[in-house]
Parts: sequence; C-alpha cells; structure tokens
Amino acid sequence: MKYDVTITNIGSLAHNFLENSSSIILLDEGVRPNLSEMVVEHTAGELTEDIKTGDTLIMGAKRKFKVVSVGDAANDNLRKEGHCTIVINAEGSMPGQIIVKGNLPPRLNVGDKIIFE
Repeated sequence: MKYDVTITNIGSLAHNFLENSSSIILLDEGVRPNLSEMVVEHTAGELTEDIKTGDTLIMGAKRKFKVVSVGDAANDNLRKEGHCTIVINAEGSMPGQIIVKGNLPPRLNVGDKIIFE
C-alpha cells in the first residue's frame, strides 16, 4: 500500500466536478479552507512510494481503477498537501493530475477510504 486516507468532507461542488469533468480534487483536511467547497478533504496520509502507471486506486465501496498516467507534480503534491486531481475515464495532461480508468464512477461518502497500491 502506497497511500491510505479517509474522506472527512466532500465539498458541495465536488460532486459537480465528478459528474461534469470526471474529476475529483483531493486535499488534506484543513490545508486550504477557502477551497473546501470544491475538494474532497481527507485525513493526512504518508505517500510511502511514488504512484506509477499500472498501480491501482481503490475508492469508496471498493471501486478499483487502474492508474494510466501520473503528472509530474502529482506525487510531490500528495506528499506536501495530500493534493492531486484524479481524472476518471477521461484525458488529462496537467502536472498535478493522476489519470485512472475503470468501469464505474466512484460513489464517495465521508468515512470512505482512498487507497493507492
């Protein structure tokens, strides 16, 4: 397991980003309160090893996604602030994005785990 956190807050706009942009913005809880409406906040976690293409992301009710691309800044941002943008079944090219592919979109709830392995 490379990263394991628990969702503590889902901003009111976070579901819109998932539905309209197929993306989820992650951020450690309390790091940037001005962004809390847009992000999925989570407990602080330790990134024990860089996330790489081929890794697995598990979100919510055991929904699994395959990591297909990792932006140049994503691992550093996760280490510093628990921050990255997960893009699901879509294209992306920003440095802080992690692109994943899977069959079903995640259903996120407070208390759910987000795990990279």
